[in-house]
Amino acid sequence: MHPALPYRLLNKFTIVASIIGVAVALVDSGFTLSTWLQHLFHIFYLAIILLGFIATIGRYTRRKLPLIVNKVAIFDLLTGIAIVMLLVVHFTALWQSGLSTPVDGFIAIKVAVFVTFVREISDNNFSLNRAFLNPAQFFILSFLSVVLVGALLLMMPNATNEPISFVDALFTATSAVCVTGLIVVDTATRFTTFGQMIIIGLIQIGGLGILTFVTYFSYFFKGGISYETQLSISEMNYSPRMGDMVTTLKSILYVTFGVEALAAILIYISIYDLPGLNLSERLFFSVFHAVSAFCNAGFSTFSAGLYDEALRFNYPLQLIIGATFLFGGMGFVIVVNLLRYLRHCTQRALYHNDPRYTYQPWLLSINSRITLITSGALLSIGLIGVMLFEYHGILAEHSSWYGKLIAGLFTAATPRTAGFNIADMDALAFPTVMLTIFLMWVGASPNSTGGGIKTSTFAIAVLNTFSLARGQTKVEVFKREIADISIRRAFSIMWLSLLVIGTGVTLISYDQPELDLIKVIFECFSAYSTVGLSLNLTADLSTFSKLVVTAIMFVGRVGMLTIFIALLKNMRQRNYRYPTEEITIN
Repeated sequence: MHPALPYRLLNKFTIVASIIGVAVALVDSGFTLSTWLQHLFHIFYLAIILLGFIATIGRYTRRKLPLIVNKVAIFDLLTGIAIVMLLVVHFTALWQSGLSTPVDGFIAIKVAVFVTFVREISDNNFSLNRAFLNPAQFFILSFLSVVLVGALLLMMPNATNEPISFVDALFTATSAVCVTGLIVVDTATRFTTFGQMIIIGLIQIGGLGILTFVTYFSYFFKGGISYETQLSISEMNYSPRMGDMVTTLKSILYVTFGVEALAAILIYISIYDLPGLNLSERLFFSVFHAVSAFCNAGFSTFSAGLYDEALRFNYPLQLIIGATFLFGGMGFVIVVNLLRYLRHCTQRALYHNDPRYTYQPWLLSINSRITLITSGALLSIGLIGVMLFEYHGILAEHSSWYGKLIAGLFTAATPRTAGFNIADMDALAFPTVMLTIFLMWVGASPNSTGGGIKTSTFAIAVLNTFSLARGQTKVEVFKREIADISIRRAFSIMWLSLLVIGTGVTLISYDQPELDLIKVIFECFSAYSTVGLSLNLTADLSTFSKLVVTAIMFVGRVGMLTIFIALLKNMRQRNYRYPTEEITIN
């Protein structure tokens, strides 16, 4: 027998047991179980943790090479110490109180089971099987799986104060995973703290993508990922370069959790004197809104959102949340590129006599330049429009000029898929509604937590229009020529988005002809662009209309073009070209 076989069998068995353990822990948390069943689950948790210990020890004892102190070894050591200390405290409390202590209170034990699951499954080689699923299919199925699991979790009794239907749970889970923010039941009153934790977990997974977490954990514990997986991720992100794939994934996670942590701290400072909330509730509010803002989800633990009377005039809070969702909607790759550019500019200013910083390299990529200029232009257009149309409208309740400016800036920025509202959306003037629809349609930047057709798509379409008007045969910007495939992809994304939105408007209007058409159009644009703003229509939707909006949210998050690629990608392509003919367009 091969010497590594017993360890592999132990690893596989631990993985299966930990998967079951995570499922049991969720059921244990979501349902009120009898005491004897809780104790039975408790023994099962301890058995999984013990298996994890044995598997970790086997990982090092079966090595023939000397032990190397690296990040994985440090992680295993610190995790082992933490779990041992946890068990000592746990059994001490159990010994003092006997079996009368409710096992469900030991949340840390369940966390230890989850850590064991992550550690063991990450020790296996993760590789996308391109022969079985192409990247687009895997991307769609991963989101669909998270949505369905999330819907089932939200239906658990301990997740809600009142039972909700499967359609409402599915709608909420889809809205969370697709980082939209549209709600059919009040997040603040219908869901318990446990249910709200499920929602924020779905938002985080949906904002980053489950593949990001899986790939990073595989890299962290195995030291690398397969070429096939790198190729698949590149195809999903439409990225031609694979060399920086792992670095980009690490940067995504570091930037995400770093910005969310900073935002949570600043939000807590801005609400330290908020009446009616104790310390733990303020902490939860801060973390919830930091994650919701960075992921452009728009969910809030207040029924009226940021329009609540206690938050409506909290301008520091609005600036913090606004900056957070704008940062999240900028795009991970662009944020990393911008940070590198700013670092180089700082070094050049500090060490201007150093020959290494005399030459100005091409650090700010063309993607970053186009995105930053387009985002700035759209934000300026939105601010001017809101100040012009709403100065005596929704902005009238803000007495100071800086209050109007901050509220106007927030109102102009939130359609960029953030979904937070600091005003009664139903009170918007009609020109503002049309401007908001346009801003929602364009949305955020590529490779970000936001939705919409994306700023780069809109910019390419505008540049192509000007190029045609000048009689040019190619699109050029910043001394670069835009690839033909990018132009074709941009126009495909644009017309497919209008096709999906138009179909949704038609179906909802047919099912509920009594609804105001402009509100239906607004709702469908908001759903497709994963914005979450509504003209107070979502609660009035029928079951069929809810399912239509759910489908639009899902399609908007994964992309209609991605769905087409998933269906047609495996078709064989032949290397030939027909004679070129021009078609009469106008």
